[in-house]
Amino acid sequence: MTDRLLTERPSDALAVTPVFTGETSTLDGAAAAWAKAHGFTGSAGAVLLLPGEDGTPAGALLGLGARREALPARSMLAGALAGVLPEGDWVLEAGEALDPDLTALAFLNGGYRFERYRAAPGVNAAGRLFVAGADAGRAAEAARATTLVRDLVNTPTSDLGPAGIEAAIRALGAEFGAQVSATIGDDLLGANLPMIHAVGRASAEAPRLVDLTWGEEAAPRVTLVGKGVAFDTGGLDIKPASGMLLMKKDMGGAANVLGLARLVMAHRLPVRLRVLVPAVENAISGNAFRPGDVLHSRKGKTVEIGNTDAEGRLILADALALGDEEAPQILIDMATLTGAARVALGPDLPPFYTDDETFASALADAARAQHDPLWRMPLWAPYKANLASKIADTNNVTTDGMAGSVTAALFLQGFVEKAASWTHLDVYGWRPKAGPTGPVGGEAQGIRALFSVMASRYGG
Repeated sequence: MTDRLLTERPSDALAVTPVFTGETSTLDGAAAAWAKAHGFTGSAGAVLLLPGEDGTPAGALLGLGARREALPARSMLAGALAGVLPEGDWVLEAGEALDPDLTALAFLNGGYRFERYRAAPGVNAAGRLFVAGADAGRAAEAARATTLVRDLVNTPTSDLGPAGIEAAIRALGAEFGAQVSATIGDDLLGANLPMIHAVGRASAEAPRLVDLTWGEEAAPRVTLVGKGVAFDTGGLDIKPASGMLLMKKDMGGAANVLGLARLVMAHRLPVRLRVLVPAVENAISGNAFRPGDVLHSRKGKTVEIGNTDAEGRLILADALALGDEEAPQILIDMATLTGAARVALGPDLPPFYTDDETFASALADAARAQHDPLWRMPLWAPYKANLASKIADTNNVTTDGMAGSVTAALFLQGFVEKAASWTHLDVYGWRPKAGPTGPVGGEAQGIRALFSVMASRYGG
């Protein structure tokens, strides 16, 4: 896929001309007439091929929408070119209308297709694009990270259960010379990871904690924790059939931290990276954990189970407690954790939670600059009381059903103590509507913004 982005300007490339809405009159006479004849007005993401005298393409127009749209957002519209430009070499002069790097990334991401299970892959446009001023190598690495996330989320659980998640982590580790280990099945109990064991023990595939480390031992410690629920039935508090249709994506947090880890390692950030992924299937059998059970945690806290469908926070709690013991400078967890986050902000805008004001400000700025949307939500301390249990240190859910994403974040915060900075992202991990930068399916969210903050801090 990344070979469609050219690193050198071809001498005979055809031009892609960006056009704002209502400004087709600025084109030369033939192009303006062709645009008018075909109803091309420069609307956002519209692409129109221009014909040459012999009927072959002579150029293309890319609609940028209104000038008032932010530069990063309109730069992503270049993804629409990937599905339209026919075979051959093309060049796009970004100028002041587009951000070159985001334009190049959008083009690569727009060409993504998941065709692993198709006997006859679809016929896709094959044009190659040179974006003037872009760092093609950097764009390609960002696209590879996005592709990794999308491929993992799109793969069904029949081919990506807990063992498959471990295999994916080992493959990534081998690519960059990282060390990878796994604690599996009943060994989780001996390793004091009891909640990961409890959530995953009902599955035919053993639960596990996969641990990747990379970088110099003395470098600043950055630890990433990803929710790796390969499939979520809801457990004994079973989901309806409609609620299970997309549950192959419940490992979207793990997929996203692997995408972020790939960026860190590919750019060789001078950090000591650790990735912790509790990989489980929340299944139903005779030994499934039950509503009303009290689980012991690595942190020492006891957790009453108010609902077995709030399992992601349980496995994250043990993994966070483990990662926190090293007192990393940055501790980040990513999880497809709550439907409440989608009710509040929709599928495209994941909330993040942190009490580190400096990190929050930097992340918000990076999310805007990278067009990698994130929105800060509050760790509203008074809501902690709603997680109270009459028989244990805490409950895994509230009884009133309110502020579900906030209270889930507060639950996780209770398992972090030593890290200098902790941030929780409640991602959706899925694109419900096709757009210029990708089809319906698994999606990377927040990883480019997070990497931008890390690169600024650590000099990558």
